[in-house]
This record gives sequence, structure tokens and C-alpha cells, in this order.
Amino acid sequence: MVTLISAFGLVLAVELPDKTLVATLVLTTRFRGWPVFAGVCAAFAVQCVIAVAFGSVLTLLPDVVLSLVVAAMFGLGSFMLLREGFSKADEAGDDASRVGPAPKSFLRSAMTSFGVLFAAEWGDASQLATASLAARIGNPFAVGVGAFTALVVVAGLAVFIGAKIRSRIKPKLIQRCAGFAFAGFAAFALVQLAF
Repeated sequence: MVTLISAFGLVLAVELPDKTLVATLVLTTRFRGWPVFAGVCAAFAVQCVIAVAFGSVLTLLPDVVLSLVVAAMFGLGSFMLLREGFSKADEAGDDASRVGPAPKSFLRSAMTSFGVLFAAEWGDASQLATASLAARIGNPFAVGVGAFTALVVVAGLAVFIGAKIRSRIKPKLIQRCAGFAFAGFAAFALVQLAF
């Protein structure tokens, strides 16, 4: 249960200010909410399975190599979050804005949402965090469920609250905090090499 809650908290903190939340907001302004939610959740499910599988494969590595890989993944996540958190431009909704005219059917709207979010999640900080936790903790099921639940919560917020959430939360500040947290996790993984 602790693993599930840890994965949920970490992924939620990383995803709230992320481009995927903004992309979901943009998709929700173009399409009906339920197809967007269904497509986004399906994309998150597939990406969580991929991240957990990658993290589980990492556990086969020797401890020293595993610590270095985990530190590198958290370091990369930290870099990505801090770069976005300190950037001047807000280009987070670019992927979603290129979608084109709004399809009418549930299936087409859901598939469009799936495609946009599936592409946006590759190499994303939440995917790196999920893989790192699965590798470090060794409980891939709990990590996957916790990460997926956090992603669904973020998608739900984006779809049901819409543009209001963006005005209440300062995404850049959360990105900066999450980036520094990831840097701390990377440093902790490196410190474990000494012990």
C-alpha cells in the first residue's frame, strides 16, 4: 500500500503542471469530455505498462548499474521539469493544437485523444518516475496501479474542471518543485552507491 501511495503522490505531483494536462485541457475544449477522458486514460494505461515493464527489466541489472540507471533517469526527469519550469514560453499545448477539426464520433474523438497523449507521454517525467520506482522498489504492480491512478486523476481534473484548474495552479512553480525533488531522488540513488 505504501508503494502504491508513493507512486500516486510522485506521479500526481509531476503530472499536474505537465504538458499532458494542458493537452487534455485543449482536447476537452475541442471534443466532448467523455471521449477525451476515455482516450487519454487508455493512453496512460499503455504507457504505465511500458514504464513498469522497463523498470522491471532494470531490476535484473547488478545493484551498482541499477543505481546509476535510476539516478540517470531521475536526473533526466529533473532536467526536463526544471527546463519547462524555468522556460519563458508556454508551448505545452502545441501537440493538441495540431489535431485538426473536431471529429463528431466518440471513437474518433477518443482515438485522437489517445494518439496525442500517447505521443506526449514518451520520455515524460511521469514515465521516467514510474520506471524508476518499479526498478527501485521491486513491486511493479503497486507502482503501476499508483501511477495509473494518479494519471487518471489528472485527466479527470483536466476534463471536468477544464480551464479553471490552469488559473488556480501555477504550473511553473509545481514543475520547479518536482524538478528539484527529482534531483534529490537522483542524488539519493547515487549516495546509495557509497553504502
